[in-house]
Parts: sequence; structure tokens; C-alpha cells
Amino acid sequence: MVRPRILILGGTSEARLLAEALAARDECDVLLSLAGRTEKPATQPVPVRIGGFGGAAALADFLKAGGYDLLIDATHPFAERISANAPFAAETAGIATIALRRPEWQRLPGDRWREVQSIAEAIEALGPSPRHVFLATGRQGAHHAEAAPQHHYLVRSVDPVEPPLVLDNVDYVLDRGPFTLDGECDLLRQHDIDAIVAKNSGGAATYAKIEAARLLGIEVMMVTRAPASTVKAVDTVEAALAAIDHLFPPAMKRGV
Repeated sequence: MVRPRILILGGTSEARLLAEALAARDECDVLLSLAGRTEKPATQPVPVRIGGFGGAAALADFLKAGGYDLLIDATHPFAERISANAPFAAETAGIATIALRRPEWQRLPGDRWREVQSIAEAIEALGPSPRHVFLATGRQGAHHAEAAPQHHYLVRSVDPVEPPLVLDNVDYVLDRGPFTLDGECDLLRQHDIDAIVAKNSGGAATYAKIEAARLLGIEVMMVTRAPASTVKAVDTVEAALAAIDHLFPPAMKRGV
């Protein structure tokens, strides 16, 4: 039987769900790669490797050495370095590649978004007057808040911000989504939040803060995504499975 070998670059719920679906089919060999930024990653349904590859050329070498047939980039929409390396590595290794990207959130009536290109630009856009800011970008990039110490910050992340921010007015919340609308409204009210810094990650797990901001009339500094690469992209696990079936028809999987 010919069993395609697939490397999934993960770290998202979509990556885990795709790995779970492929494991249930048992028609291919799957390895899920995690960057290792989260101290206690969720349990995964397939074998896992943790850590970076050391650049695009090293990723290409890994793909060739492992005899992989397909590379799936299911990393976070803001994991820009690995997403830039993935198509180069796949092309170098002579294999196909697919990007699994959840759709961006769309502005709805009542949203007070100011779109910015980076966390640093978002912090600057808060202005000179002291504000109560919910920094909801995770610990990656939280240090940009140090450029505007006049604000009061609430920083939420899965793991602690290390080293702690050099700020007089900062509170930390350690929590992992999915979050509820009621819970987010309570959090924003409790800390008198009047501005949120968020990345346009898409998906349902962290959307409640955007809904809560709309409901409470809170301004959101929305960090937009970098332009998408030219890699074939799908936006659901089902579409990814269909693309895999197109690349590796069932007859091939059975060895017919």
C-alpha cells in the first residue's frame, strides 16, 4: 500500500482537527510540527515534533530526508516567518503544499476598528492620553507596550510574559480560549477597558472579545494580516481534506 507522508505545520485548532481527521482515515502517515512557544500544548492525535527547523533550507532538507509528499501550513495567521519559508521549502523538496487559513474577521455595523499594520503601530495609535488597554495579542509582541507607559494595560496570554513588562500599570491574565461573550464583557467592564489591541486572527475561539467590544462601544486597534502568499489556500478542514484527496486519489492510497 502506498501511504502518502504529510507534514503539518501546526499550532492552531484547525491543525489539530485536520490531524485528527487524517488519523481517523488511517490512509497516510502524518507528523504534526509545533513551534514550541506554548509551554503546555494541547494533546494531539498524531505524532508530534516540537521546535523550529532553522530556516527554509533546513525545512526543505527535513522534507526530503523524511520522504514527505505534502506540506500543509496550518500555522497561526500571524506566524509569518514559517509561512514564508513553507512554499520555498516545498518547492525545493519538489512536493506539493497547501495553506489552511481560517477566514479573517469582517467588520460589522457597530464595530469601532482602526486597522493597523503591526502591534507597534497599534500602541502608537492609542494616543498620548492615558487609556485602559486590553492587550489581547498574546505574549508575542507584548513588549511593544513599553513604548507607551502612560496607559494601563491588561495583558492576556496562555503562558506568562517573560521577562515581565517594564511598566508601572500592568495586570496579567493567564487563560486559553475559547472565550464567551459574557466572560469577555465582564473582563472589559472589570478593568474599565476603553481600547483593545487585537490581531485579526479569525476563528471562533477568541472572537468573543470583538463581539464584546462592539456591544460596549470599545475601540479596537485591529492588526491586519500580511498579504497572503501564492500557495494554494483553503479555509476549512473539510476543504483541506478534499485537496488532499485530489492530490492522492483513493486508488493510489490503496496501492491499486
